Amino acid sequence: MCGILGVMPPCDLEFFHNSLDTLTHRGPDGYGIYEDDDRIMLGHRRLAILDTSALGKQPMSYGNNRYHIVFNGEIYNFLEIRSELQSKGYIFRSDSDTEVLVASYVEWGEKCLLKFNGMWAFAIWDSQKKSLFLTRDRFGKKPLFYANVGNIFIFASEMKAIFPFLKDVRPSSKFNVLAKNIFSYEATQDCLVHGIKRFPAGHYAFLCNIQEGFNPIRYWNTLDHLITPPSTYQEQVEQFRELFANACKLRMRSDVPIGTALSGGLDSSATISMMAHLDRNVNETRASKDWQHAFIASFPNSFVDETCYAKKVVDYLGVDATFIRIEPLKFWDNIYDYFYYFEELYITSPIPMISTYKSVKKHGVSVTIDGHGADEMFSGYGHIREALWDIGLCVSKIRDVLKTQFDLQDIFSKKEYPYFSEYAKFMTKKAIKKILRKELYSKDLHHSNFKCLDNFTRALYIIFHETILPTLLRNYDRYAMINSVEIRMPFMDHELVSFVFSLPYSSKIGNGYSKRLIRDALKGYMPDEIIYRKSKIGFNSPIVEWMRTDLKEWFLDTVNSTDFLQCSLIENPFWVKNQIEYIINCKEQCWDIAENAWTSLIPYIWEKSLIKRSYK
Repeated sequence: MCGILGVMPPCDLEFFHNSLDTLTHRGPDGYGIYEDDDRIMLGHRRLAILDTSALGKQPMSYGNNRYHIVFNGEIYNFLEIRSELQSKGYIFRSDSDTEVLVASYVEWGEKCLLKFNGMWAFAIWDSQKKSLFLTRDRFGKKPLFYANVGNIFIFASEMKAIFPFLKDVRPSSKFNVLAKNIFSYEATQDCLVHGIKRFPAGHYAFLCNIQEGFNPIRYWNTLDHLITPPSTYQEQVEQFRELFANACKLRMRSDVPIGTALSGGLDSSATISMMAHLDRNVNETRASKDWQHAFIASFPNSFVDETCYAKKVVDYLGVDATFIRIEPLKFWDNIYDYFYYFEELYITSPIPMISTYKSVKKHGVSVTIDGHGADEMFSGYGHIREALWDIGLCVSKIRDVLKTQFDLQDIFSKKEYPYFSEYAKFMTKKAIKKILRKELYSKDLHHSNFKCLDNFTRALYIIFHETILPTLLRNYDRYAMINSVEIRMPFMDHELVSFVFSLPYSSKIGNGYSKRLIRDALKGYMPDEIIYRKSKIGFNSPIVEWMRTDLKEWFLDTVNSTDFLQCSLIENPFWVKNQIEYIINCKEQCWDIAENAWTSLIPYIWEKSLIKRSYK
């Protein structure tokens, strides 16, 4: 897990070095630079995870110095691929996945990407063909940006490494649109900074001539990899358990200590519980023996605090835990630096997440295995209603789906809901949208397999591949890498993803529960209180409480400052000011108002953090 930078043609060495050093947080364990005469310059900042010796250093040369690679990510199944390559006569000098990766490219070309189980953004320079190969993993877990500035082509892990090459650093002409649609731009090429583009997930490209440019080619579409699942639900449960266990086992391979960010929710609990099971029952020679450490964010006396659930899990498993008390005043002075590293906009404060991974690193852990991806693959956020279209007129199933939805969203009360009026309202709106052809939109809308998905799975497909999850993957990459920590995600294993998207809605929700398959597959692996827990809070900031207490002065000073009221990126600063003051003085929870107010405020923080810094 690292930071990469490349420039075609090469630039001044000191200038390049300074640009590379903006990625030091992604790779504090060393750096390397390669230059091929007047063609290319490659740079790498290293976070040593596999083969921490000098043999794993990058840029790495291969094939009598013909190939040179810079790589950010991990190939979890590199041992299996290495054995296959050795049977073909390949010899390896290191124990790193990087060497296996570049040897795979030599053997199979771009087809090697389909053999990898992992996450990546990497570049391989072929010094013989004078050709650059760029690619990004299937789902975009690892970032990759690029820009053309005059006759110079630059690519990097983060936008800030490209900033020094730009004539000026200014907001994109689409900034206001992107700021209003925070979950819609990560899966596109659009970026918040003018002149920079995002390399698309699941694509690769060759670049030989800067003037000709390049055309990213899509190598992965989940719809092309759907399977015929087992016919019975019990067989589906068993197959899911097997796939999930293998995903966890592969991600436990590490030459450094591993931990887990545990919220107490189902997904993170399932992850650490499967890891504990594997540790007790599976002899895996390359698995890290130092993984049993959970890191739990604590928000005392707040409704977002889930530590009581997390404690049940670690007590049940007998795993060590560090409880991290999230105190905003300890970190808020760094908010502008955090946004510089974060580079993006989001609907909640990054403080809890950044401080959690800061504690992870402080305790000597450089890798966490976390539960991201399950929400979007199994239940979504308010998308459970979409299953109503798949049910028909079965009264018991209608009630079951709506009860599942209401139990999930209604944390504070247990009131009785008007199930069938809700059903009628949804079905009417859905029918109208279908008639007007304004239903769910996907870039894969016309793919034959998309049309074969049930309505609920279509909704999940979109938030998994195009909206919510790409945004969260980006966020957590930054939260962790700000602190030089790598996150691995078993639920994002591509074989598991293909399996789950091949299943009907009834395998994902049922009997009053979301994520039905996960719950049934992990029975006996973790406490029943977690298996049968319905409420969902999520890892979030208690921003309302903070505005009224610890951060009250900061928010009031900010929205009343001349700098804020004159910020060109805030469409209506006086409206934002009034909203903040209302939240501070109101005694109600007003969570939605606070989220909207924060979202409207952060363009100011973003501008101050990124645009008004000096990059020359």
